[in-house]
Amino acid sequence: MKNLNKILIGTVFFSLAVAFCAYAEEMKMPVNVPASAFATPAVQAPVEKTTLDNLQTAFNGESNANARYLVFAKKADEEGYGRAASLFRAAARAEQVHFERHAKVIKELGGVPTANIETPVVKSTQENLKAAMEGEIYESTVMYPEFLAKAEKDNIKGASDAFEDAGRAEGVHASLYKQALGNLKGWKGGNKDFYVCPFCGNVVEKALFKVCPLCGESRKNFITVQ
Repeated sequence: MKNLNKILIGTVFFSLAVAFCAYAEEMKMPVNVPASAFATPAVQAPVEKTTLDNLQTAFNGESNANARYLVFAKKADEEGYGRAASLFRAAARAEQVHFERHAKVIKELGGVPTANIETPVVKSTQENLKAAMEGEIYESTVMYPEFLAKAEKDNIKGASDAFEDAGRAEGVHASLYKQALGNLKGWKGGNKDFYVCPFCGNVVEKALFKVCPLCGESRKNFITVQ
């Protein structure tokens, strides 16, 4: 009899344990939720930018650079760095060459050139030169090479030519900003003439050539900026 009672008690405890485990598992799994809800979501590959997208990005960037450099020029004049102010204005004119050329290709591809002009952050002339140089380095070594590769892949010659010329010109701008930073005291004083290529945006201090070394545009057509 005692053995029977032990068996009955053991059976009861075992049943309770099984019921408890079943309840615990039920609490972990929501009722009436399809199994697909717990499946790992598929990771979508990023959508590749089109050449038209890249043109719009370049148009916006060059438009903002134009506005930023004009404000930097005023700051440089205020601080007595007339030569640096002239460089900023020349670079601003070059960026205008770029965004106007990008706009033309955008329209040819059926798009509408759009720019969101942000309020420039103006600091000291030295800091402004550094920021400008870093921006030009990025455009000439990263942004435009990537845009050019895509345009060539898409066989859009107008975009390819615009990106290639702009990228080369931005490299020149970066070197000029670097020169100014390396001898900022030498850029004190009055304004001076810089010369801007109206086709590719090249900027030079002395136009001692017959055609632009970057794009072949006639020296006669260069724009004088002070």
